[in-house]
Amino acid sequence: MNKKQFHIGAYLLQKNARTEAHVRDIAECGLDFIACLNLERNGRGTGFDTGVLDLFSRYGLGCIVSGVLPGWWGGNGERAGQLCDTNPLSAYEAAAASFTDHPAIWGIDLGDEPSALDFPYYGKIAETVKKCFPNQFCYLNLYPNYASVASNTVLQTRSQLGTETYEEYIEAFVKDVPTDCICYDFYLYSLHDLPRMYDNFRIVSDACRRTGRSFWYVPQVNSDRKEETTSVNRLRFQAFTAMAYGAVCLIWACWCGGWWYHNVLDGEGNRTEQYGKLKTVNADIRRIADEYMKYRSISTHLIGFDTDDSMGRYSDVLLPSLSVGSFSGVRGENGEKLAVGYMKAKDGKGEALMIAASDDPYDENKREVIVVLRCGCTDLRAFGTDGGNPLTKEADGSYRLRLRSCGGALVTAEP
Repeated sequence: MNKKQFHIGAYLLQKNARTEAHVRDIAECGLDFIACLNLERNGRGTGFDTGVLDLFSRYGLGCIVSGVLPGWWGGNGERAGQLCDTNPLSAYEAAAASFTDHPAIWGIDLGDEPSALDFPYYGKIAETVKKCFPNQFCYLNLYPNYASVASNTVLQTRSQLGTETYEEYIEAFVKDVPTDCICYDFYLYSLHDLPRMYDNFRIVSDACRRTGRSFWYVPQVNSDRKEETTSVNRLRFQAFTAMAYGAVCLIWACWCGGWWYHNVLDGEGNRTEQYGKLKTVNADIRRIADEYMKYRSISTHLIGFDTDDSMGRYSDVLLPSLSVGSFSGVRGENGEKLAVGYMKAKDGKGEALMIAASDDPYDENKREVIVVLRCGCTDLRAFGTDGGNPLTKEADGSYRLRLRSCGGALVTAEP
């Protein structure tokens, strides 16, 4: 995996979706990799079947593999703190001894949603895996701030996290587990709790900035209700909000059936309507991604949320307009809500704003959003999802940026 690029992945590839035509569809949808690809033994006891991996290499794809190491899932928290008893380090060393390397294998899955009580031992696992699998990175997905399921009580959530607060959970992770990124899932359209979603973004993105780790996020393309599919605009909202918080990798849940309904492929391995939606949004992201990766995330600001009573507990970070760096007066022309990420160039030559239209997260009232801003730099450009430059300069020296509903754009400025 080239860590200098923005990556888009998706979870799971079932056995009936591993033909060349299926792999070509993955590439043409705009994905870079499949996460938690469960490898199968080749039947000869000498390693894994590499057929699908060879196809991945042919189409420039990678994967994070499952089924290589001993599995672990935090689940409802009943096994918290028991990882060391269940999975001895010798089991990871034995797994490495029977492993067949392949260039399409980018990462090794260590497990899913562990308790903080298991983080110290996960640190030992990560060090062992790094030593035994020198060509792969360690992948470990964390709980969201509501823990495993949206219906959890506060007590159940604490039991799963192993800490009193989510901040403590993330702090324990970065202290004990030496991974290159922090990755977690948050399924907004199951939980329907926007304040909690933004708070989860805040906690993880702050930790990534502070520790120099990459921010990976798992949004949903599927739905937990049979009667509802996730719309194109809901996909856009998740993706561009994550980018406003500095995410450099998205892993959509799910490509094949793993949980819930309306995944990108159905149970027979056929495309659903979600395929076209995801392809559209991935293309939107690609129009921004290369330029976006030239910058590093510094801070994120919520604009226009200051009159939203549901966001009251975050009143100290809600602003009617934003002034940061060379930018000033950044706001929605009609008071629309925006998530705005402030970024600085990695080469030290300039700064940028990643702006996400946040006015219609549930795709109920589509409308164009116009962002007003000023900038002290003369070389100002914008990269939008429709291509071209969506930025215009007004007679008074201000700029107008047009965003589609739930869309995003990167505005760059050089002195």
